[in-house]
This record gives sequence, structure tokens and C-alpha cells, in this order.
Amino acid sequence: MITKTLSKKSLKRILQKSGANLPDFNFRRHFFPMRIVGLTGGIGSGKSTVSNLFKAQGIPVVDADVVARNVLKKGTGGWRKVVAAFGNEILLPSGEVDRPKLGQIVFNDLNKRQLLNRLLAPYISSRIFLEVFKLWMKGCKIIVLDVPLLFEAKMDKWTKPIIVVWVDPKTQLERLMSRDGTTAEDANSRINAQMPLDLKKTKADIVIDNSGSLDDLSERFRQSLVDVKKPLTWTEFGLCRDGALVAFVSILCGVIICRKAL
Repeated sequence: MITKTLSKKSLKRILQKSGANLPDFNFRRHFFPMRIVGLTGGIGSGKSTVSNLFKAQGIPVVDADVVARNVLKKGTGGWRKVVAAFGNEILLPSGEVDRPKLGQIVFNDLNKRQLLNRLLAPYISSRIFLEVFKLWMKGCKIIVLDVPLLFEAKMDKWTKPIIVVWVDPKTQLERLMSRDGTTAEDANSRINAQMPLDLKKTKADIVIDNSGSLDDLSERFRQSLVDVKKPLTWTEFGLCRDGALVAFVSILCGVIICRKAL
């Protein structure tokens, strides 16, 4: 990769040798690092709380749950696919999808859950890409992808570091029952419909243990933030807007220099 060996000073020297006039070009101002952080967890683990902590730090979050709600709105392509597959009985009088009812159907049936994921995956992934692209164009330094199915959807390969919000099984069950007012059977059904948290934990770069109090969670989040904000690697830089700009300018300058040499 060109950007792996080309420093900003080297690039500036090349641009000057090529005859480019750059008296006011400020590399410190124009070259912003960008990192795409993967955030995931399990139902009742406290992932949304961690997501809000990122927002409180001024770090933009692309929330897959919000995206999923938008692609399932009445009249959208996702809405039409889901209604065709599950029937009008999942609709409210307003024509919107009754999400709790649909959730009950798919959480208790693996085949239907996989069908729903297949139907919505293209719409969700394209919308997430669009949101990330908008933030990329703005030159954001850090973007967090809040995706419950980060590993299942294989979106983990686009993120670094990967943060898993973990909680012990007993606490997870108790919190879910208290939050949703459900029975232990229903809560366990929803928990078992997802990849086990202990398995997600093994795939994480950073694990935030949320088995304690909110103060404990805030402290662990602050510790994790140090890793999230550490300097960007060359690989990550190459994937950001400014890395792409460096690569483009480097190639352009190489072409100019070669033409002059000829």
C-alpha cells in the first residue's frame, strides 16, 4: 500500500518537486484519522448504555436497530418483503409492522428468524454503508457501529477494535425480565436466539463487563476509550477518507513525476 511508506513530509516534498503550489496547505488540519469501532453485545447486556456513553463523548454512532426500524417502515422495500413473507397479520391498523408481534414470531422459530434476517439484511447493510459514508465524508475521527448481529452479519471484518459489552447469564436474565416484564421462559427464549455472549467475548478486542453498577460501567468505558482513541494504524488510515486522499495524491504525483522524467 502506497500510504504505508509515504509520510506527510515525504508527500509534501514530492508535491513541491512536482511544481504544485501549496503555500497554505495544512496537513495537520486536512489529514484526520478515522476509526470504525464495532460495538455489540447481547439483549439486556447494556450495549445501548455504552452506545449512549459514546454519544456523550461526541462520537457519532450508527445504530443498526434504528436503521432496521427505518427500513421496516410502511411502504419501504423492506416492509413489502416482510409483509409478503409473514402476512398482513403482523400489521397494525395503521399499516406499520407490529414489531413486538413479529419479534415473538421470529424469536421462537429459527427458520423464520433466519428468513427475516435474509429479507432485511440487504436494506440494513446498504443503509448502514450510506450513514458511514456520510460521516466519512465529514472527516469524522471515530465512528461507532452499534450492531447486535455484528459477527452474525460478518460486519466485524470492517471494524477495529471490536467492543463486546458482556454480562453474566444470571444478571442478563434478571435485567431482561425486569426491563420487559416478561417471564423467565420468554426471556431465555430471546437470549438463546442470539449468539452466546461468552462466544462473542472470545472474538472481542475489548470486553466491557457490565455485571456491576452504572458507575462501574462508566469507569470501564473510560478505560476502553483510551484504546479507542489511540493513534490510527496505517491499515486503518488507508481506509479512511484522508488515507484515500493520500493514496490518490500519491498516485497522481507519481504519474506527474514519471511524465516529467520521460
